[in-house]
Amino acid sequence: METLPTYISPIFIAITAVTVIMFFIATKRNITALLVVVGLAIAQAVLGINGYFLKTDATPPRLIALLLPIVVIMVAVFSTKRGRTFVDKLDLKAYTYLHTVRVGVEFVILWLFIGGLMPESMTFEGRNFDIFSGITAPFVAYFGFSKKKLSNKAMLVWNIVCLLLVLQVVITGILSIESVFQQMSFDTPNKAILYFPYVWLPGIIVPIVIFGHIISIRQLRAAIKTESKKY
Repeated sequence: METLPTYISPIFIAITAVTVIMFFIATKRNITALLVVVGLAIAQAVLGINGYFLKTDATPPRLIALLLPIVVIMVAVFSTKRGRTFVDKLDLKAYTYLHTVRVGVEFVILWLFIGGLMPESMTFEGRNFDIFSGITAPFVAYFGFSKKKLSNKAMLVWNIVCLLLVLQVVITGILSIESVFQQMSFDTPNKAILYFPYVWLPGIIVPIVIFGHIISIRQLRAAIKTESKKY
């Protein structure tokens, strides 16, 4: 991490904090949701600071400790009545504005690439087009929810496209991590996420982004079905 300018980590910490705050607003200030996210962030920070993820030859990869709790939480949310009630009440306008943070994330990823800690394929100079999501998010939120100029179908398509974009980056990132399952980017592996605070990229920011698209797709599909019944 010595190759990085000192200002990058504080910027990324600030981006993560903004993401969590905007998530809290999108949940209509649900304290339980906030505590879950903050609890995960603290646990991930402790593991990252203590170098837990740096043993890259472990089987299974130690990043499972980062990702498994998130998968379990998401499955629990969508498989329970209480969880589905929670997601169906989330504020889609606020959540759509949240995706704007992806612009800042993309520049951090670029800086990490320049520092030799991420492959070029994960940047917008490579095969990462997720910056499109961050740039267009405020326009979709404003014209879709405030001005009602975009249809629910148009916003559904936007969410699907943006979900596919972030998933493409996630797959590239996973296959580029230094581990027994690494399949690409052997010259410049995805090292950054093994360290604090960058463990929060796959551990906090990306799950919040993916969760937002899933719940938006769910709510928008329901709204479209309701609209079709009226006619």
